[in-house]
Amino acid sequence: MPRRNPRVDEADEKDLEVGKPKEWAAGLPGVYHSMGPAFKQMGVGRTGKTLLGMNQKDGFDCMSCAWPDPGDRKTFEFCEQGAKAVTWEATPLLIASDFWAEHPVSELRQQPEYWLGMQGRLTEPVYKPAGEDHYRPVSWEEAFGIVGGKLKGLSSPDEAAFYTSGRTSNEAAFLYQLFVRAYGTNNLPDCSNMCHESSGWAMGQTIGIGKATISYDDFAKAQLIIIMGQNPGSNHPRMLTALEEAKQAGCEIVGVNPLLEAGLIRYKNPQKVSGIVGRGTELADQYLQIRVGGDMALLQALSKRVLEAEAKNPGTVLDSQFLAEHCQGLEELKAHLGELDEETVLQATGLRSDEIDELAARYLRAERVIITWAMGITQHKKGVATIKEIINLLLLRGNMGKPGAGASPIRGHSNVQGDRTMGIWERMPPAFLDRLGKEFHFDPPREPGADSVETIRKMRDGDIKVFVALGGNLVSAISDTHAAEAAMENTDLTVQISTKLNRSHTVTGKAALILPTMGRTEIDMQASGPQFVSVEDTVCAVHASEGRVRPVAPNLLSEVAIVCRLARETVDGKTSADWSGFEKNYDLVREHISHVVAGCEDYNDRIRQEGGFVLPNGPRDSRTFSTPTGKAMLTVNHLEHMERPPGTLILQSVRAHDQFNTTIYSYNDRYRGIKKGRNVVFVSPEDIAELGLSDGQFVDLHGVYKDNVERVLRKLRVVSYPTASGCAATYYPESNVLVPLDSVAEGSNTPASKAVIVRLEPSTA
Repeated sequence: MPRRNPRVDEADEKDLEVGKPKEWAAGLPGVYHSMGPAFKQMGVGRTGKTLLGMNQKDGFDCMSCAWPDPGDRKTFEFCEQGAKAVTWEATPLLIASDFWAEHPVSELRQQPEYWLGMQGRLTEPVYKPAGEDHYRPVSWEEAFGIVGGKLKGLSSPDEAAFYTSGRTSNEAAFLYQLFVRAYGTNNLPDCSNMCHESSGWAMGQTIGIGKATISYDDFAKAQLIIIMGQNPGSNHPRMLTALEEAKQAGCEIVGVNPLLEAGLIRYKNPQKVSGIVGRGTELADQYLQIRVGGDMALLQALSKRVLEAEAKNPGTVLDSQFLAEHCQGLEELKAHLGELDEETVLQATGLRSDEIDELAARYLRAERVIITWAMGITQHKKGVATIKEIINLLLLRGNMGKPGAGASPIRGHSNVQGDRTMGIWERMPPAFLDRLGKEFHFDPPREPGADSVETIRKMRDGDIKVFVALGGNLVSAISDTHAAEAAMENTDLTVQISTKLNRSHTVTGKAALILPTMGRTEIDMQASGPQFVSVEDTVCAVHASEGRVRPVAPNLLSEVAIVCRLARETVDGKTSADWSGFEKNYDLVREHISHVVAGCEDYNDRIRQEGGFVLPNGPRDSRTFSTPTGKAMLTVNHLEHMERPPGTLILQSVRAHDQFNTTIYSYNDRYRGIKKGRNVVFVSPEDIAELGLSDGQFVDLHGVYKDNVERVLRKLRVVSYPTASGCAATYYPESNVLVPLDSVAEGSNTPASKAVIVRLEPSTA
């Protein structure tokens, strides 16, 4: 029976505790914080069935990140964050039917994300009619009828948008994009628009593919790994094991990050004796606390030093054969970097010349180099240009297409990369659309659709009237929170396909539906028998994922089933797609994927191989580049660093340790020393003194922009913290209120959430 209205311990900022930041990650505390909540919320039996099946070859894929799996799996092939994600999803706590009568939407909207998620799993479709303040349970048939009727009544298919979260499986994603294109639009915004879109744009233009050019095994073969703008200890902790293996093989590691992060300093592997009773493994040989947004200047300075070293000793530094055979643009890059001013670099980075010299020396010594990055690079105005500079640096010494070397963007959602492969993109290339149309006997729309930022704009302006989300929490995840909320409220109907409550269920269109779905941990039984799905990780490996436990409620449908029934209600007969057959047997879906998606031929056979299969990757496999010239492009990018007016700081958003994207597991961030609260802003001791503030003081953060819109985040406690001078950090998604909708990365349109000019004033709250 459903358990109702659990007691939720809310954070009272008066009880907030601030301790010293940690200097190492994982160890016994990682085990305790993994297993304690799991046993408490799921029980021993359900915990064993789920966690022991996570990331195993016959189990399910972790939903908390896209980190790849090693060939040899351990018994405990999961991390603390993965255990929390499973506990959050597989909880037996359910939302009862009378919950909706007891809690009006206006009341739910006042609750924080943590409270909403802790209410339990959604188990039945619910509908909020226009003009009413309560959801009410409805049948699946009524729910699909509401959506289909509204979609068929729009004057244009482009008046609807269809969002996707990275947790969606390959099978569900393929069917979803087919449904949307059969309906007649390319409005397919997704979470990638807000995270690694800059990586896709930069890498696509320079090497012809927007994916990592390495495999899992390359980490242990590298001689130097440069980690930029990411925090693996909290966001993808299993990476720490790969870094430990690399260190033990003699690799040097360099961290480049404004904040000191425990997971880049030292790792205590909880599956080793040395990680329990010893010091563990020292990771970063060098740690550059760069100013926010200074990465592009650093990379240009490194490339300039490489070129200068070649000029002093011709033929000994650059990989001349690789550059001649596979690259284009070297002379233009030489001329451009020859004009780079060192003082400008130092001002932009906040570093000393000798620190940059040290990193350049490491790079010049190493024959095999991996550069890996995440949102600390992508979510900047110059994010695309910065990633192009990463590619420049790698190409100069041939660090592409050889063991232990390459580019490694780390995806944070478990299948965001697979969703894109399956067609979830508002700008899929003509070749994909041609194959899709031929396979299902229809003419897909060709006009590019709206991405996530453009979707908010179009909802705001009344051009998009229906919003359907296959997972995710767009209202919280997107920039400019107040603008996003107003845009969502301006729609006629919002539809959320979800496992648990989040803020996007409380900020709705005039009418709203919630459709509950099964989680990845659960057994998916259809008419032809138990089903499995598949996902793609961050190194292009595709593998099966099959749930281990019974669904928490009998009335739940899988994502595949929900998409198929929406399509039957809305577009049945517009294509040759067998929607009923797809729901019964996912092999039929994969057969069509084989014909449409490049690299997925013989999908059903290959996905059943032990460990799955790896998609082709030209730069990695054969040093071939699908660019217009057929060569990798060295590019000229004009340096522009963010100016900081007097009395302001550059703010970046970060996740707490007990957090997955917008999902909050607790109010603690133990690696940064924060407990029982989230309303903090991390500032260096020097900046606290310069601004006339004090550690522990409460301040309001005011966004400094020229659009005359007041953007304020109120009553945050100042925490003295080892961060780069002139910079500050606070938690996401709360900080999104400070990011204007039009503040985006050039080219990719990704919100520039990591570079916000703010003024700190004593709190008026």
